[in-house]
Amino acid sequence: MSMRFEQVSVRFGRTQVLHEVSLEVPDGSIMGLVGESGSGKSTLARAAVGLVPVSTGRVLVDGVPAGRRSGVQMVFQDPYSSLDPRMSIGESIAEAIPGRTSKSERAGEVARLLRLVHLDPGRAGQRPGSLSGGQRQRVALARALAGRPQVLIADEITSALDVSVQGAVLNLVREMQRELGLSMLFISHNLAVVRYVADTVAVMSHGHIVEHGPAADVLENPSHRYTQELLAAVPGGTSNTLTKET
Repeated sequence: MSMRFEQVSVRFGRTQVLHEVSLEVPDGSIMGLVGESGSGKSTLARAAVGLVPVSTGRVLVDGVPAGRRSGVQMVFQDPYSSLDPRMSIGESIAEAIPGRTSKSERAGEVARLLRLVHLDPGRAGQRPGSLSGGQRQRVALARALAGRPQVLIADEITSALDVSVQGAVLNLVREMQRELGLSMLFISHNLAVVRYVADTVAVMSHGHIVEHGPAADVLENPSHRYTQELLAAVPGGTSNTLTKET
C-alpha cells in the first residue's frame, strides 16, 4: 500500500510550515525523510495521521483519502511519553487491536506482537517504567503493529535512545518491514540512520521537498546545495557510522 502527499500545505496561524509538499511513499518500501530540526518533517507526519489539519492538498493511501480508512499508524520519538505508565505493556498493546476479540485471543495476539519485536511475551504484565528506552520503543512498535497497518510512520524513533541500542532498533525496523511488507515513512535528522534503513530518500528544508530519489543517489551524489551542506556537516560522512546487515 502506498501513501501519497499531494500539494500538502499546513499553516499555524500566520506561519506556513509546509508549502505544497508532494511526495510518494512507494508500496512495500522505506522512504527516508531527512532535514534539520524545524524543517517540517514531523508536521508532515502528523498531517498524515490527522493530528495536524491540512490547509490545502490531501493525503492519499492507495488513492483513498487517508481519513476515510485505517491502515496508517505512527510511532513517536519519545518512548517514555508514548506509553501510558498506568497500564501494563500488554494492556497498551491490546488496546490498539481492532475489532471485538475474546480475552484469550487478545492475549495470544499480544504475545505474538511481543515476539515480533523480540521481547519476551512473559513481560506483558510489566509497566513501562520497568523497561529501558530501547525496550519501550519496541513496545511502541508492537502497539503500532497491533493496529494492523499497511503504512507505518516512524518519527525520529531512535533519536532519544542511547547510541548503543539504536542499531538494534534499526535492525528491527528493517526486519519488520521485510517480513510484513509494510510501506514506511522513516523520519530522521540523522543521515547515517536514514541511509541505513531507507530505499529512497526525500530531503526537506523550510517546508519544501528540495531533493528526492534512490538513497544511494541522494546521499552519495546529491544535486541540491542544501543536501550537500547536510552531508558536509556529518563528521566522516554517512558511510562509516552504521553498517547494514544482509
